Amino acid sequence: MMGWLMALIAMALFCTAGVWQWRRMHEKQASLDASHQILGERKAEPLSIAADTHRARSYDWVAGAGTFDARGALLLDNQQSGGRSGVRVYRIFVPEQGGPLLVDLGWLPLGGERKLPRIPRIGGRVELRGLLMPPPSTGLVLGAGMTREGDNWLLTRVDPIAIASNTGLSAALAPRVLRIDPTLPIGYARDLEILPNTLPPQRHLGYAVQWFALALAVFVTAVILTFRKSRR
Repeated sequence: MMGWLMALIAMALFCTAGVWQWRRMHEKQASLDASHQILGERKAEPLSIAADTHRARSYDWVAGAGTFDARGALLLDNQQSGGRSGVRVYRIFVPEQGGPLLVDLGWLPLGGERKLPRIPRIGGRVELRGLLMPPPSTGLVLGAGMTREGDNWLLTRVDPIAIASNTGLSAALAPRVLRIDPTLPIGYARDLEILPNTLPPQRHLGYAVQWFALALAVFVTAVILTFRKSRR
C-alpha cells in the first residue's frame, strides 16, 4: 500500500509538470502565430495605442513620432545573442500623442569584466515604427529588479510599474514595449524575434512528453512490482 501511495504521488508530480509544459507550448505557439500575422500585414496603428490597457491584442505594428526622455538608459541583464552574454538596451520614449513607453533599442555584448557600455542620449524629434509587444517574461521575481549604475539602470526584469516609480516618471509607462524596426538607423543589434532567451514551443513539447513518460514508467513499474509480490 505504501509503495502505491508513493507511486501515485510521483505520478501526480510528473503529470503536473507535463501539463505545465504542454500549456506553455500552446501559449508560446499562440504568441508566435499572432506576431507572424501582424508582421505579415504591417498595418501601422498610431503609437498612442500603447497606453491602451484594454487592448485585446498582445501585438500591434505601430508608427509615430516623439522624443526620447532625458533619463538614463535601462539595461536588461543576462541577455544572450549568438552564444554571447550581454544586455538589452531600453529607453523611455514620449510620443507626441499618448503616454510614455519603453523602446527596445537592441542588444550589446558585455566583456568578461562586465563593464556596462556607454549609451549616448538620442536627442530631437524621432519617428519610430515597430512591433508593440508584452515585455519579456519576468520568470521568478526576486529582489528590487533594478539598480542604479551611474547614469543608467541595470535591470533583472522589465517591470513598467517599478521602472516608472524608480525613475520618477510623473505618468505611468505603457504596459507594452516597442521593439523597433531593425531597418531604422538608430539603436543596436536587434531583430523582431518575440521569444529571445527562452525555450521555443517544440522544446516545451519535448519536456512535456518526457514528464508524461516518467509518470507512465512509474505506473508500469508499480504494476510489475505488485504482480511479482502477489505471485510470491
